[in-house]
Amino acid sequence: MGEAGSPARKAATLAAAVRPLVVDPAVMDCIRPMQARDAPDVARLHHAAMGQSLWARLGERFLSQLYWSLVSTPGFLAFVYVEEGELRGFIAGSTDPDAMLRRAFAKSWFLLGPAAFPGILDLRLWPRLLQTAAYKRVSDAVELPGPVSAESLFCSFSPDLRGKRVAGAINQVLFDELAARGHRYVKITTETDNEGANRQLKSWGFLDCGRFRFYGKEMVTYVLDLQASVRVKARSRHPMLE
Repeated sequence: MGEAGSPARKAATLAAAVRPLVVDPAVMDCIRPMQARDAPDVARLHHAAMGQSLWARLGERFLSQLYWSLVSTPGFLAFVYVEEGELRGFIAGSTDPDAMLRRAFAKSWFLLGPAAFPGILDLRLWPRLLQTAAYKRVSDAVELPGPVSAESLFCSFSPDLRGKRVAGAINQVLFDELAARGHRYVKITTETDNEGANRQLKSWGFLDCGRFRFYGKEMVTYVLDLQASVRVKARSRHPMLE
C-alpha cells in the first residue's frame, strides 16, 4: 500500500478536514478531573446509558467500586461535568487500558469481587466474562494507522444535555490531555448499530479502521490523529492532574 493510501495518511487527512470546535467557556468551567468521591454518580450515569454492557450488568455497586479503584490507578483518565453541584456527565479513558485494568483488579480484587454480587451469579454473563480475556487479540485484528495505546472508553450524560455541545467539550478535554502526554492517536470502539456514536465520531474526523465481532455483536474501531486534528491542542497537562 502506498503512502498516499496508508491508514496514517487517511487518519491525518480526515482529522485535518474537520472544522475547529466552538467551545462555550461556561461549559468548560464545569469540567474537572474525576475524583474518588464522584464514583457513585459516575456509576449511575454509566449504568443508565450502558445498562446492557458487561460491567453495567454486574450492577451499580460494582461500577462504583470499579471507578473508585480506577481513579487512583496509573493510566486512568476521566473528567466529569458538574453543573450547580450536580454531576451530570463524564468521560473515561486510558493511556493503556489493558495494563490499567490489570493494575486495578490486582490491587482491589477483594473489593471488586464482593461488589459484583449478586450480578455475577447470573450464568448468562459467564460466556461474556470468559470472552473478555480475548478482547485485545480480537480487536487488534483491525488495521491501525500506527501504534495506538490511548483509548476513550466510556462517556455518558444526562439526556437533557444533548445538543448543548457538552459532549464535544469534554471529549476535547480528554483528547487535549492525551496529546499533552505525547500520544499521537486515540482509539474508540463502538457498536456498528450505534448511529449516534458513529455519527459523532465521523464528525470529529475519526478514521474507520475496521470491524470485528465480539459478544455476538459487530463492533467498529475508530482512530483519531491527535496531532492533525484542528480540534485538539497539546496544551500543558491539566493542573489538577499534575
